[in-house]
Amino acid sequence: MTRVTPPVRTSAARDRLLATASATFYGEGIRGVGVDRIVTEAGVTRATFYRHFPGKDDLVVAYLRAIDLAVRARVGQVPEDDPEAAAGLVRAIAGGIADELCSRGFRGCPFINAAAEFPDPASPVHRAVVEHRTWLDDVLTRAFAAAGRPDPAEAARRFVMLRDGAMVAGYLGDPEAARSTLLAAVEDLLPA
Repeated sequence: MTRVTPPVRTSAARDRLLATASATFYGEGIRGVGVDRIVTEAGVTRATFYRHFPGKDDLVVAYLRAIDLAVRARVGQVPEDDPEAAAGLVRAIAGGIADELCSRGFRGCPFINAAAEFPDPASPVHRAVVEHRTWLDDVLTRAFAAAGRPDPAEAARRFVMLRDGAMVAGYLGDPEAARSTLLAAVEDLLPA
């Protein structure tokens, strides 16, 4: 079943709310940042907040969906009929993750962080995380299949696990080591 998302009402105030929430949620955690702080820092009223977001969970979902859309745009389409280009896409995805690990202010994966704060599978926030991960798994499975990997679903699962581990290692440990380990391990997943 295809998920139908209603059109998003955009405005400068909504954009400020989302930008403020994105920076504070990523930098400090979601549960620790209240609506009052976001409203104050965004320079809007509570009424304006509630006009755009019925509640904080809706703002959190919008924050995650914005990240999801940006990632999807960077990844693009899987070149289904070109094994070299498909392998190149897998490498490009790994390279983008590796670069993120070494970026200034890196605090781990926003989706993993959100899932840790919203463990209930029925939560709309948790569902937004699962939707992103399902998309990522699908893209990787199709890319590994197009690249000629005989077991593309298994390769995709391993890639996602490597990615998750690299995100944690890049935040808690040496980002350069996490970067090089991720890239080498993903290379091992690709057909020779």
